[in-house]
Amino acid sequence: MPTPHNHPAFHFTHEIVVPASAIDELHHANNVEYVRWVQDTATAHWLAAFPVGEREHYIWVVREHHIRYHRPALLHDKLRCTTWIGEIRGAQCQRFVRIERAVDGVLLCEAETQWVLLDPQTQRPKRIEAEVERRLWEPVG
Repeated sequence: MPTPHNHPAFHFTHEIVVPASAIDELHHANNVEYVRWVQDTATAHWLAAFPVGEREHYIWVVREHHIRYHRPALLHDKLRCTTWIGEIRGAQCQRFVRIERAVDGVLLCEAETQWVLLDPQTQRPKRIEAEVERRLWEPVG
């Protein structure tokens, strides 16, 4: 998977702390939690890029996730989740997320997700407009 350093898109960072509710019987974050963090990071970027009043014109759904787990996250670890946009084609948007331990930058997980944009009224795929694409690639705020 590409790294945030070799792709030209804006990179949005979202930090989280691993809560007790994420820890499984192996004493590390359950793999399902990583999926949640990948989606939460994408959502945080979307909400930062599109304020209330604009974001309601769009619905994003996941078509597929590809996730590679490298190291475990432990209770109270501070995680740095970095996301950026890859290829945009029609109604589909490729998004990458890297989850690293903030204290030392160790890579814990990397993901590639295919998102599909839907029209909120019809719930049918909607072509990603040039303005939406531009704003996803640009710095937020």
